[in-house]
Amino acid sequence: MADAATPEVEEKPKKPLVKIILAVLALVLLVAGTMVGTLFITGFFNKPAPTAEEAMTDGAAPADGHGAGAPAADGHGEKKAEGGHGEKKAEGGKDAGGPPKLNKKSPDSPRFEYTYSQLEREFLVNLAGSRKVMSVQIALMTRYDERVVENVKKHEFALRSVVMDAMRLTTEADLSKPDFRKELGIKIRDAMNTLLEKYEDFGGIEEIYFTSFIVQ
Repeated sequence: MADAATPEVEEKPKKPLVKIILAVLALVLLVAGTMVGTLFITGFFNKPAPTAEEAMTDGAAPADGHGAGAPAADGHGEKKAEGGHGEKKAEGGKDAGGPPKLNKKSPDSPRFEYTYSQLEREFLVNLAGSRKVMSVQIALMTRYDERVVENVKKHEFALRSVVMDAMRLTTEADLSKPDFRKELGIKIRDAMNTLLEKYEDFGGIEEIYFTSFIVQ
C-alpha cells in the first residue's frame, strides 16, 4: 500500500506589525539611553552645593568645626557670659540687659535742654595744713534727662563724701590762683561722675557751679 503523501505545512510569514512595534521600542530605548547618558555627563544628577545662607539655616559648621553660635562648653546648650551665670554682668553687679542707659558720647537728641540742680546742704571743710575753713554750695548742670539728677539724689551721701575729699586737698596758696575755682569745680565734677559711673554706669554731670563760696 502506497504511503500517504505527508501534507506540507506552509510557514506563515511574520506579520509586518510585529516588526514595526519592535523597531519603535528599540528606537525609544536608544533615545532614552542617549538622554540619560547625556544628563549624567553634564552633571544634571549631581546635588548642587548649598549656599552660605542654606548652610547657616541647616546648622552647617565652619571649617574650624565650632559653628556659629555653638553651645558653650558647659553642655547646657546656652552660651554663657563671663562668670558662667548666663547673664553678662556690668560693673557694680548690675545686669547689662537692664534698662538702657544714656551714652555720654551719643545723647538721645541732637538738641539739648539744660538742666540745673543745686545740692541743698553746704560743704564745709578745713583747708589742708591750715586752720581756715572753706564753705561752699554747689549746683550741677547736665544736658541729659532727669536720670542724672535722680542718680545724684539717690547717691547723695556717697557724693558728699567724694566732694569733701576733693575740697580737703585745697591749700591757702591755692586760693590765690586765678583759675582756682574753675579747677576745683573740675575736680569735684570728675569725682562725682566717677562715683556715678561706678554705681549707675553713667555720670552725666557736665559742669559744677559755686552758688556760695566762703573761706574764713
